[in-house]
Amino acid sequence: MDLARKLEILADAAKYDASCASSGTEMRDSSDGKGLGSTAPGMGICHSYAPDGRCISLLKILLTNACNYDCLYCVNRASSNVARARFTIDEVVKLTLDFYRRNYIEGLFLSSGIIRSADYTMEQVVSVARKLREEHHFRGYIHLKTIPEADDALIAEAGRYADRLSINIEMPLETSLAKFAPEKDQRAIRRTMGRLRLKLDEAEDADKTATGAKPPRFAPAGQSTQMIVGADGASDGTILATSANLYGAYRLKRVYYSAFSPIPDASRALPLQPPPLVREHRLYQADWLMRFYGFAAQEIVDEAEGMLPLDIDPKLAWALRHRERFPLDVNRASREELLRVPGFGTRTVDRILSTRRFGTIRFADLSRLHVIRNKALPFIVLSDYRPSPALLDSTGLAARFKPKARQLGFGF
Repeated sequence: MDLARKLEILADAAKYDASCASSGTEMRDSSDGKGLGSTAPGMGICHSYAPDGRCISLLKILLTNACNYDCLYCVNRASSNVARARFTIDEVVKLTLDFYRRNYIEGLFLSSGIIRSADYTMEQVVSVARKLREEHHFRGYIHLKTIPEADDALIAEAGRYADRLSINIEMPLETSLAKFAPEKDQRAIRRTMGRLRLKLDEAEDADKTATGAKPPRFAPAGQSTQMIVGADGASDGTILATSANLYGAYRLKRVYYSAFSPIPDASRALPLQPPPLVREHRLYQADWLMRFYGFAAQEIVDEAEGMLPLDIDPKLAWALRHRERFPLDVNRASREELLRVPGFGTRTVDRILSTRRFGTIRFADLSRLHVIRNKALPFIVLSDYRPSPALLDSTGLAARFKPKARQLGFGF
């Protein structure tokens, strides 16, 4: 099989893995004439977006889509009738360097099906990164998938070469993983996450206490994971509770959510239809609230329903359920209180706090502060503005924020 056909198969096979953002790593470049590549923003084919909104480009491939495992939700499962391919280590290295020199990519995202054993697969993946770094002095971004239960020495070596390591937890519930992927063990996945955290903590502590030579690096962009949404019956509340536990226990940089996509010749145990893509979007918004806005997982989702509303964003839904906390005086409220106002982002709140030091914030200042007024006005008080009590108590307030139904036409 020629290289172009392999790339076609193995790039397509990698598209279901969403956890490939490249933010958070250390800055490196080759402006000194030594090495090749950098981790600075570049131009090329855009594959993903970093959490800061920057468009990034990565060569995103599998080393092979052959796999010993038969996970029901995976198109590359052992029993799947799909074309199979496998790169050699040198082929992945050559593709990465060629694509970088042509300004197509900023780095490499490499995963793989499980072949022979966890150790053999991990060693193959690590060999690509080792060759790029040591033989070709590649300084671009590298993200490697960690294979659960791989030898600790292989994981340590992966961290020396990769900017980020990730291991997919796959399902929010251990019972769901046992049902859909019986060869996988969520406890083993979590053990590997724990080992990664210990190594990340050790590297961080060594960096803080270093007085001489720079200590050995270990995945400076941290670790991430991914959960499939909609393949099982887990509620949004359950998914967010699992994410909160992962963030707290393993200090993950990101949890990625991937809406289940029906696959050919699927098992009857899987749903026939995918979940609405907006559900995935709402989970990302809720995840953002946990990480940057001080919300706890259990307060984002209505306990009685267990699901995020699809027609309004989760912060607005929370505010509508807790109207007794509003309206909030923008000139007196704390940062924590301001972060809970619909239409106020983290940067908006920082601008408000900075502006308050020099004077009173008035209605005319909202545009300059980048406030989304149609969302915020029912929930705030300013020196020259106060919403009508009837507005905040109105049963129709929620309907005001929901998208209006549009009639489909013939396009004439």
